[in-house]
Amino acid sequence: MKEIVDLKSELISLKIKVKNVYRNLSPKELTMMAVERGEGVISSMGALTVYTGKYTGRSPDDRYIVDDTLTHDTVDWNNVNHPFTEDRFFNILNKMKNHINTLNDIFVFDGYVGADPKAAMSIRVITDTAWQSLFARQLFIRDSKSYSEPEFIVISLTSFKANPTIDGTKSDAFILINLKHKMTLIGETRYAGEIKKSVFTAMNYYMPEKNIFPMHCAANVGKYNDTALFFGLSGTGKTSLSADSERMLVGDDEHGWSENGVFNFEGGCYAKCINIKRENEPQIWNAIREGSIMENVVLIGNEPDFADSSITENTRVAYPLDYIPRSVIPSIAPHPKVILFLTADAFGVMPPIARLTKDGAMYHFLSGYTSKLAGTERGVTKPKETFSTCFAGPFLPRPAKVYAEMLGKKIEQHKTRVYLINTGWTGGPYGIGSRIKIQYTRAMVKAAISGEIEKYEFVHDEIFNLDVPTQCPGVPEEILSPRNTWSEKDAYDIAAKRLASLFIENFKKFKDMPDNIRLAGPLVY
Repeated sequence: MKEIVDLKSELISLKIKVKNVYRNLSPKELTMMAVERGEGVISSMGALTVYTGKYTGRSPDDRYIVDDTLTHDTVDWNNVNHPFTEDRFFNILNKMKNHINTLNDIFVFDGYVGADPKAAMSIRVITDTAWQSLFARQLFIRDSKSYSEPEFIVISLTSFKANPTIDGTKSDAFILINLKHKMTLIGETRYAGEIKKSVFTAMNYYMPEKNIFPMHCAANVGKYNDTALFFGLSGTGKTSLSADSERMLVGDDEHGWSENGVFNFEGGCYAKCINIKRENEPQIWNAIREGSIMENVVLIGNEPDFADSSITENTRVAYPLDYIPRSVIPSIAPHPKVILFLTADAFGVMPPIARLTKDGAMYHFLSGYTSKLAGTERGVTKPKETFSTCFAGPFLPRPAKVYAEMLGKKIEQHKTRVYLINTGWTGGPYGIGSRIKIQYTRAMVKAAISGEIEKYEFVHDEIFNLDVPTQCPGVPEEILSPRNTWSEKDAYDIAAKRLASLFIENFKKFKDMPDNIRLAGPLVY
């Protein structure tokens, strides 16, 4: 559509009438401007603290992908990939361009996604707030030396609302992703995660065309070049577990796996910080300082109260990757030796650690089970079971089979070991049991990565069809068998079989999966 091309060209050349265009300011400049403009305050730890109002998490019902000649037959249109017409996209783009021209200030960040030069995509993020520009600067890759012009543009205007009756949206807020013309439009919502995840969605569409497997995972690497990947949805521990003082961080959330190895899509981290403590997560704690941004963290005076969830459970901190000691920059690492699938099972029935075959890995990758924790999305107020395809369902434009087959080929090609780790509850469900201690989870992760876990005997869990170790260094043996931690064994059996049945029912939607993969999951109703 020529009209979209013309408007994008104007945004590339910045032919806009706004009074002040602030481009690629430093973190200090953006922080001070945010404070001066009343967008946030400085906490005692030095981080800029902002509040996002009505939207404290992603708004999946307000996210759309433009249905056009590129995407019509290649996007998996479903309950998360909502179609939007080109005409309506153009109308909103034109309105946003006109709205920009009424503003006094606009902020522009130019950078990249994709640390591997062969996969890198130049981006421009245009915002009407200084703090969201700071967020983009700290989250994406900052390299102005080779930057020419943006390939992908994100416009996020918190001061612009849609008119659902006229614009065809469901509410005042919207996230419109145009994969053909490489643009994202975001309006009304102040939650900065929408910027990050819209770009991730685009990379999940473009990377398979380059034979690169896009992944919603963290990655770190040890002194023996033993790369480990941590897959999981928000709240399962990707950021916390990958930030390990004995290993080097490649990235905490989004990566690609090419024929050369693993690389980070981003240049920063976006960590949940509810209940964060220095002794449990020292690297993240120390990254909360000047240049970082805290979202929706309650301040008492100017002291952050990380235990206060009165605004949201989904409190966040964004910071650049180099705030983590010994991080890998540029963020490129060898092929992974180990993959860890993280789930936060709020029902307290899944084992804390289990070994997966290749077929089992593909099954659990497609299933993407966890308990969605409060605050991550609007309307979620207590833990709820969820199956998010490939641990990234809200961000996958293509059919799930595309990503699952890429995973299977990579595991087989590089003989990668795979484990399922439950970071959720033990001794009973949420409200009765307790969350597995992070020091126990860290010990299981360490044993899995080093291979030490393979020294011990494994027993088969008949309900979940998993191989579970009987011992793990640093972990009480009774923890490893969740049934042993429940006072009422019959209640455990009922809860476990209920969850197993949910796995089986969910997997029925993958009609084109062969039996060897289907039979690698739970078998007991």
